[in-house]
Amino acid sequence: MNDTGDAQEQGSRTGNRPDGDRDGIRGTALGRAPVPLSVLDLVTVGAGSTAHASLRTSVEIARLAESRGYHRHWVAEHHSMPGVASSSPAVILAHLAAHTSRIRLGSGGVMLPNHAPLAIAEQFGTLEALAPGRIDLGLGRAPGTDGRTAAALRGGRLDESADEFPRQLAELTRFLDDDFPDGHPYARVHAVPGPVQGPAGRPPLWLLGSSGFSARLAGELGLPFAYAHHFSAAGTLPALDLYRQSFRPSAVLDAPYAVIGVAALAADTAGEARAQVLTGALSMLRLRTGRPGLVPTPEEAAAYPFAPAEREFVDGWLANIVHGTPDEVRSGLDDLAKRTGADELMLTANAHSGAARLRSYGLVADAYGMPVQAPAAG
Repeated sequence: MNDTGDAQEQGSRTGNRPDGDRDGIRGTALGRAPVPLSVLDLVTVGAGSTAHASLRTSVEIARLAESRGYHRHWVAEHHSMPGVASSSPAVILAHLAAHTSRIRLGSGGVMLPNHAPLAIAEQFGTLEALAPGRIDLGLGRAPGTDGRTAAALRGGRLDESADEFPRQLAELTRFLDDDFPDGHPYARVHAVPGPVQGPAGRPPLWLLGSSGFSARLAGELGLPFAYAHHFSAAGTLPALDLYRQSFRPSAVLDAPYAVIGVAALAADTAGEARAQVLTGALSMLRLRTGRPGLVPTPEEAAAYPFAPAEREFVDGWLANIVHGTPDEVRSGLDDLAKRTGADELMLTANAHSGAARLRSYGLVADAYGMPVQAPAAG
């Protein structure tokens, strides 16, 4: 069997799942939300703050998201970016698992080419042992950084072949399921924690992307797919169409399941929301022009002397952020869900202030009438 078939066949064993989460993938829309809502956490660090404070905010967001019925909380892998403190998703997820009891936690995603597949299988096997039935393993093939940093992560070598990621994915899946065939060089290598110790669940695999490559591969393998609409909005509809057209039912899914990452921030006033999202836009401008730093304050962003080309970039960036009052954000999210047909919206609230990010998720939940849920038993 080829690598693609291996990955498809081995994606079926997903272990025990929380009540109401039938397969570890599909969520339930609560209140008046058009689809399930989730959180994508970049653990942003604002000027004058610290990584410690940002990670503490992430715990607060995860707890709020759990109490208000958000389906999952994912952490993205980024490197060499001063304004982002999420270089080690597995470490952060272990911390979040210790402070929550019900919400799904996962990587949005782990950049697989940066790591040995065995190491990822061990990390997420450990997470699954810590929080059984609550872990997602989202995988991307981009480096999550610039080329020089990617080379440093990978010991000086870059594997950019289109065939490399499917091979790594198949190898990772074999490690997760502990089923390399006899005669394979890794047949006696075991990812621990894992099935070699006895019956064990394992995280469902997701493919992430901002282009057609992962969309097509996810469809061909019958895996769930997450698209990075929050920074590549122009490609959203083509990628989702390709995923759905390429989809082949598998032991994991009988129909496509597509999530899109959405930049969204609600505040008490439209002006306050605009001031916060402008900080993220300026931070992205600096990153794209080789000047990465901490997320600037609203005052710094408001006073920044944008050159015409910079203003054009920022205006284009802000046009793809759903922001404003809670009612305005709800309307924008409703429209986006309708236009894309996404099965789930994963909201990322990027701003200078951790308090603003936390409040945004609460305001969105209020706008949709999502109920406050009691803590899970135990």
